[in-house]
Order: sequence, then structure tokens, then C-alpha cells
Amino acid sequence: MSKMMKAVRMYAPRDLKVEQVPVPKIKNHEVLVKVMAVGICGSDIPRILQYGAYISPITPGHEFAGQVVEVGKDVKEFASGDRITVPPLMPCFKCEYCQQGHFSLCKDYNYFGSRCDGAFAQYVAVPEGNLLKIADNVTYEAAATTDPLANALHAIKRSGFKSGDKICVLGVGAIGLYAIQYMKAKGAAVVVAVDVTDEKLAVAKNCGADVTVNGLAADVVDQIVKATDGGADVCIDASGFPAAQHNGLMATAKHGKMVLLGISHKPLELTEKCVDLFMRHEKTMVGSWNSFSKPFPGWEWTHGVECLADGTIDAEKVITHKLTLDEAPAIFEKIYNKELFFNKILFLPWMD
Repeated sequence: MSKMMKAVRMYAPRDLKVEQVPVPKIKNHEVLVKVMAVGICGSDIPRILQYGAYISPITPGHEFAGQVVEVGKDVKEFASGDRITVPPLMPCFKCEYCQQGHFSLCKDYNYFGSRCDGAFAQYVAVPEGNLLKIADNVTYEAAATTDPLANALHAIKRSGFKSGDKICVLGVGAIGLYAIQYMKAKGAAVVVAVDVTDEKLAVAKNCGADVTVNGLAADVVDQIVKATDGGADVCIDASGFPAAQHNGLMATAKHGKMVLLGISHKPLELTEKCVDLFMRHEKTMVGSWNSFSKPFPGWEWTHGVECLADGTIDAEKVITHKLTLDEAPAIFEKIYNKELFFNKILFLPWMD
């Protein structure tokens, strides 16, 4: 195997370069993974286009799947040739939150693609504890979307969802679409999808949404309440936009639960009516952060790969692009200039 590989390196926001870099040298507890597919996460977009990462330069990318090609001498459960996906969080396992199994709240963690080099590359070194085997009938492309699926499952778990509930999902990127697919498959009475893009609403319909609502409409809340016959038992905001968050809370049913999942960089102001209904209808609002539980990486990940294998989740309904690493700088510029409709964009480094 060559000692060099291709990787996408970020030097500053909007400064991406495709370069030849050394193949990582694995430690005793690590394996070397040949990256077969890696996705652009919604969090990658502001990181790469606006805010930057914790270190620079860095290889981004944390949603990935691949094949083990080299194994450290202390690795016990994995061998060369294994097909895997990778939960990207590397918790300390020592702080009080890790001890409680709340790994997403870890005080001293590492993370592929934002705190250390990630998978926009042909190879990446991965600790054995971050490997998860995938079934033979699951493609690498589908397996690379386990991370957004696990995020959706974590939010669903936080919501207390049960069969027969009336559902509203605001923001139908990959996470929102997976939430729709899963809850519809598990017996949701009605699923309402809300987004400002008609193309995404069409995809949401294909993923199982019973009703779609354009978030720019003046009567968004009324449409959701009507479609759910009084309000959504579970409302998940996967958009991060304050207007959507406010609308979702307004449209949540009595004793319903609103989950904030989408990352927001703006303040959320609640109207007097919204606060009044929140109290009078005894609604609950909870946060959902990342995708992990005990035993690490948690039900969200183990159940997620099961759902991909048994057909509960169809990743191809969510994936819109399959590109080479060489196309990364140009595709991010298209995203920056709002020239592109997309849901899940994948890079396939083996094509380079």
C-alpha cells in the first residue's frame, strides 16, 4: 500500500485543498480503515464555510463507513476485511457524565473531523472502541449515513415517541427524513413534514410523510394543528431556525413534547401566546444532542445499523450526491452560493 493518500484539508473557512498526505500510522489499539463513503453533515457546512474547526489545518468528515485494512496488535474483535461504520465521538470514559453513560455530555472528548483529522480522506486510523460492524446487505454508502440516523433515533428516544402518536418534523434534511421514515414505520398515526423547500418536501413525502407544509406559509401552525387533529404529540425541530422552533412549539399538542435537535446560532424569542399555551397545555420542551447512550456507542447506533439491514430505513431515499474527494472544494462553494439542492452528499474516496 502507498505511504501517501489523498485528503481534503481545511486551512480556514472556505479554504479547502485536496492534497497528498501521509497515510496514518495506527497505534496498538487502532485499526486502519479504508474510507469507502463519507458524508457531509449539516454541522460540517457552517464549520467549513464560516466558523472553522478546533485545529487547523484539519481533514474534516465524521460520517463514514469503510473496510478494515490493518489491525493494531491489541485489537481483539476486528480483523482485516471487516466492513464497518464509525461512531465519531471519542469520549474520555472518566468524567461523571461518561460514568453515567451520557457520553454526548463528556467534558474531555475527541471527535473525528472537528477536533482531529476525519474521513474526507482515503484512510483514517480508528480506535477499536469506535468500530461497529455492518451487515453484508448494507452498502457502504448507506452505512455512512448511520450517524444522521443515530441522531434522529436519539431525538426520538428523547421524545418518548410511541406507536399511535401524531408527529411533526420541522426541517427535512437527512436527520429529519430519517426521523420521518422511522416513526412512520413504527406506527405513527400521522406524520407532518415542514420545510421551506418544496423539493425537500417532495422527498419527505417519499419517505413517508402524510402531510407536507411549506414553512413560509402564513398559516403554518394552523396547518399542522389541523393535520394532527389538535396538535402534534411529538414535534421535532431538525432545522435549527427560530421561526420553525417557535412554530413547532405552538403546534405541539396538550401534554405533547417538543424536541430541539437542529443546531441554532440565533436566539429564540417566544411570543406571549406561545408561552401562555406552553404553560396552559403543559407542554414539554427538551434538547437532543448527538447520538450516544450506554453501553457505548448505544442503542441509537446498534439499532440504527439493524434498521439499515432490515429495510426499516432506506438510505437511497436520502442520498442525493455521490462524488469524488476532488469535487469537495467546488461542492462546498456551490453550497455557500446556494446553487445546489441536496440532502445527503457523499464522497467516495475509493473513486479517487
